[in-house]
Amino acid sequence: MDESVFLTTEFTLPDEYQVPASILASRKNPIRWISAHFMQYWYLGLSMLIGAIGNAALASAVPIIIGLAFNALLEDPPRDDSLLRYALLIVGTQIVRGILQLGRNFSAELIGQRLERDIRHEFYTSLLGKSMTYHSLLPVGDVMARATNDVREINFMFSPGINLVVGSANFIFMPIIFAGQYHPTLVIAPLVFLVLYILAIWQYLYELQPITDAVRKAFGTLNSRLAEAVDGIETVKGMAEEESEVDLFKQNARSFRDKEIRQGDVEARFLPLLLMGLIQAGGLYHAILLYQRGLLQVGDIAGYFGLLLLLGFPTFVSLFAYSHVSLGIAGARRILELINRETELDQNQSGYAGEMKGKIRFENVSYAYPDNEPSISGVDFSLNPGQTVAIIGQTGSGKTTLAKLVNRTFDVTSGAILIDDTDVREWNLSVLRRQISIIEQDIFLYSNTIAENIAFGKPDASQEEIVEAAKSAQAHEFILSFKDGYQTSLGERGATLSGGQRQRLALARAFLTDPKILILDDSTSSIDSATEDEIQKAIFTAAKGRTTLIITHRLSQIRWADHILVIRKGEITTSGTHEELIEHSKVYSQLFRE
Repeated sequence: MDESVFLTTEFTLPDEYQVPASILASRKNPIRWISAHFMQYWYLGLSMLIGAIGNAALASAVPIIIGLAFNALLEDPPRDDSLLRYALLIVGTQIVRGILQLGRNFSAELIGQRLERDIRHEFYTSLLGKSMTYHSLLPVGDVMARATNDVREINFMFSPGINLVVGSANFIFMPIIFAGQYHPTLVIAPLVFLVLYILAIWQYLYELQPITDAVRKAFGTLNSRLAEAVDGIETVKGMAEEESEVDLFKQNARSFRDKEIRQGDVEARFLPLLLMGLIQAGGLYHAILLYQRGLLQVGDIAGYFGLLLLLGFPTFVSLFAYSHVSLGIAGARRILELINRETELDQNQSGYAGEMKGKIRFENVSYAYPDNEPSISGVDFSLNPGQTVAIIGQTGSGKTTLAKLVNRTFDVTSGAILIDDTDVREWNLSVLRRQISIIEQDIFLYSNTIAENIAFGKPDASQEEIVEAAKSAQAHEFILSFKDGYQTSLGERGATLSGGQRQRLALARAFLTDPKILILDDSTSSIDSATEDEIQKAIFTAAKGRTTLIITHRLSQIRWADHILVIRKGEITTSGTHEELIEHSKVYSQLFRE
């Protein structure tokens, strides 16, 4: 892939699923980006164009044939025998027209659906490739609005949007092409309409563009707050804030409504509707003058005015077709806004990919969140393979941040972290993370079965392996207490389980992947006292042969650690064994007294 279009990403798809370089290179401009996606299906675009031209040409055949029929009837004597031929000719042309119109509509719909699929896939994989720093700044509801509704608007941009734009544009050209057969000057009216129509559409889109951007932004805000309220429903109800949330939702909904009304106001003042009436009246008057001079027949006037009536189709459909185009471009702009945001971490596919032994060394490591003071500063320590270190400190001292630097959830601001004497930034990120398992206090479980949640990090695991991992995590018995056992479906985020049960499933998930480095971030805080001893045995067993970092306040876990680090305000203030620290460290002793 060309280096000029290379993007930093934590996650890279296999080659057969890669986004083409032409699309990557076009991401700076929404129109170019959509066009690059469209060019993958140029043959469908060609089919749509052929159908649109054929549809317009055969639509214009009807007034022309009707004009010929008028002239045949008004001849002296009338040629009645021609009427059947003209009627059959209209029927035949309209059958062919219907087939071409079907091809046009089918091609446009297929383009829209394929672009929606491709762009949704590109957007989703882009989100997976972003760092946690990136994701922590994104409102989930707004991301969902962009991933669903904004992508959908790009579909609508093609069908019905561009489909009707292309189809209706041909209806404008047909009167220009065929009016000259009656009299050369009759092309003036449709030509004037074409020029004024282009100017009016340009002004319409210019005025509409900021409004459609505002519409999509207001919808994102509405969706974002709704997602927050639903996700935090327990807090809302616990604080009896339902009424204020309803008021806030009404406020956001009203803002979205106001933006939609502004769009409707612009559409209501759509100038081509007036232009069409004036041009048709002027064109008819011109034709009547030519008739009075003996330059046209009655049938010619009927045929010509029928051609002018074709201008009604592009005029009326453009009222909403161009709105779809503008909304599609606005949606593409919002999607690209997230895709193009830079992420700090790269997967480093060509990086070191060896089997991990588990040696860890921190060398003067510091880390600061964006626009914040350093949360970790000048940290130095090392662990040999198989050793266990307990990291303790007050809330906000930087313990969790330190742990997340090991697997590059975040990257160090300065200094270096080495695993097996290789800087973590030089590892292949996927290989690095597959050999490190982090169990946090806030456990995330999917709305799948218990077995699928345990096997999340190892989808090909056998049932026997899943059961063995659950037994090691002291989860087997409570799993079997459910009617469907391991096939029990969990609610979203495991809401049907207790905190201790969720954490034991997370432990089972970690045991199954057999990591070389195990990080426990206060992972047993919700486990009840009745099972704590068994859990401690399971963790002790799991830690054997693995390098283990434990963030905890539980004395039962701290005491059997090989080494203990006491962190205060992001710095290691003291270290040693439990016995050494109890005897020599006032800070360590104070933590236990608290």
